[in-house]
Amino acid sequence: MPTFLANLRGKVEFTVLLAAIIIAGGLWGFVELMEVARDAAPHGFDTQILLAFRTPGDPSTPIGPFWMEDVMRDITSLGGGAILVAIVTVTIIYLLITRRIATALFVFVAITGGQALNGLLKLGIDRPRPELVSHLVNVHTLSFPSSHAMMSAVTFLTLGTLLARRMTGRATKIYVLFVAVLLTFLVGLSRIYLGVHWPSDVLAGWCAGSAWAMLCWLVGRWFLRQGTPEDAASGPA
Repeated sequence: MPTFLANLRGKVEFTVLLAAIIIAGGLWGFVELMEVARDAAPHGFDTQILLAFRTPGDPSTPIGPFWMEDVMRDITSLGGGAILVAIVTVTIIYLLITRRIATALFVFVAITGGQALNGLLKLGIDRPRPELVSHLVNVHTLSFPSSHAMMSAVTFLTLGTLLARRMTGRATKIYVLFVAVLLTFLVGLSRIYLGVHWPSDVLAGWCAGSAWAMLCWLVGRWFLRQGTPEDAASGPA
């Protein structure tokens, strides 16, 4: 029994430490990328990566087969406001129906808080969209950080940890978290492919979004465990 308790304690401490490292790394990365965004001229790696997704000598034509552009539009819609709101709404309604009130509140606060933070960050850095290549979708807001990248990280990572908590077996937990990370990555990549964000915008969105999601995980891990056993059972992993 003492060995079991020691192993359990070590596991818990490791997950908390990992979350803290992600938060610290995300904040550090965002601050560094913020300096890149404030430069008057685009950074070298921004222009090189953005042009790498276009046909050499023709910045209006993306690389890849003819159907790739449509695929990227479909993928980028997964990080759009309408889709994310629909996903979060369905999740919260399910949690309310199953009487997991604390978990529903946690999801609502985490996602809406992330959205508010994204809006504040965009206002803080008045960076225009890249004009180096043509935009393959319509955009109307500021560029830094990428809302699609940040909010997909906030939403998919938050819901991924909740879902993984209810899974049995390490393989299924890893699979759920892998899918959450993969969706976040693909949404961000699509924004670069479509020419509507500098790569540093997307990286900053990932940094801020993952840091926020992990911060909410730490807070929710404590908060939900103060509630009912049903709420605690559905809390963050």
